[in-house]
Amino acid sequence: MKNIIDIHPHIISDDEKRYPPAPLFGKRSDWSQERPNTVEALIAAMDEAGVAKAAVVHSSTTYGFDNSYVVDSCNRYKDRLVAVGSVDMLADDVPAVIKTWADKGLAGLRIFTGGSTKDFDPSELDNPKSFKAWEMLVELKLPMCIQTGPIGLPQVRMLAEQYPGVNIILDHLGRPDVLDGPPYANAASLFALADLSNVYMKLTPRIFGDVKKEKASADTFFPRVVEAFGAQRLAWGSNFPTSTGTLTDILATAEKGLACLSDEDRAWIFGRTAQQLYPTLS
Repeated sequence: MKNIIDIHPHIISDDEKRYPPAPLFGKRSDWSQERPNTVEALIAAMDEAGVAKAAVVHSSTTYGFDNSYVVDSCNRYKDRLVAVGSVDMLADDVPAVIKTWADKGLAGLRIFTGGSTKDFDPSELDNPKSFKAWEMLVELKLPMCIQTGPIGLPQVRMLAEQYPGVNIILDHLGRPDVLDGPPYANAASLFALADLSNVYMKLTPRIFGDVKKEKASADTFFPRVVEAFGAQRLAWGSNFPTSTGTLTDILATAEKGLACLSDEDRAWIFGRTAQQLYPTLS
């Protein structure tokens, strides 16, 4: 398979004077200290794994809302990388901030409502103060990644319906509970989003690990996801180096997990969907 695109790696600078850490919520993530990965290291890992291009996701748990490193780095490798950043969605000047970063090269945004350093709090998603940010995303045609769990899916539906012009990408597939196995009743809230044509899903190491547990299996779960959403709304993300292992290993695990799908579906998940979401990766 050629033209593999990764829509969820992270990078960390080794120059803390130029790019000082200032983590969101005041707690820096363990992975960013134990497995920091510069943009040069990411490119080397991509070359080794056979990954052609990537949408690099800013590390909020390292740099807060300062997207300088991810933007500067992706601009150095414009033929292979685009930057996905984070802003304070509740700031009074958020539309201008988004416009400024977009002018510097930012290709998409991400809301981090919780994860490695704090519990999920979806209240930011439906706070009316954030809506002017969403209006700017419509204007600039920028996609939005949302990091939340099942608790935040009602807010995701509201935003998808209110802003049909914004493609919303759920990090880690919205973290569904799949351990009950087919027909995956515990993940009903995830499948309930299938009617929203602007909601996309990232398939990351988290789900490839979960489908190996209890009653779940790759062969029963991934066809169910494709049936619900269509492969055109699914994209692979490595979560490298947050997830342990080499990029080569992470990709191999994903390819093995999706071996039950057709060549056409895998072509979308490993590349074409990413190009729809981030056209400069085409």
